[in-house]
Amino acid sequence: QVQLVESGGGLVPAGGSLRLSCAASGRTFSRYAMGWFRQAPGKEREFVAAITWSGGSTYYADSVKGRFTVSRDNAKNTVYLQMNSLKPEDTAVYYCAARTSYLYTQWAYDYDYWGQGTQVTVSS
Repeated sequence: QVQLVESGGGLVPAGGSLRLSCAASGRTFSRYAMGWFRQAPGKEREFVAAITWSGGSTYYADSVKGRFTVSRDNAKNTVYLQMNSLKPEDTAVYYCAARTSYLYTQWAYDYDYWGQGTQVTVSS
């Protein structure tokens, strides 16, 4: 069982930056691939980024590639999402998710545990 708690969301002007954190409970955090997803009002949840349990490989949605960076610190049981050059269309609730596997996927149904989400609002 893993519990995930996101933090770091907020209101930022377009072009600004935020770093989201996702703290995980449990002693086996390093055995989970981690993903970040987001959901804007009236839209479906969409994939943002993912990282393998070692941190050796990452994957991004085309819409955030080159602007967002996912990383993890297994000693701190934490995964991060650094978001730069933010755009108003990045406004959403951001969720982290854990998958009981080395490999990540971009599909929400493949993930076993979810955080409660953190709001990111980018003003134009």
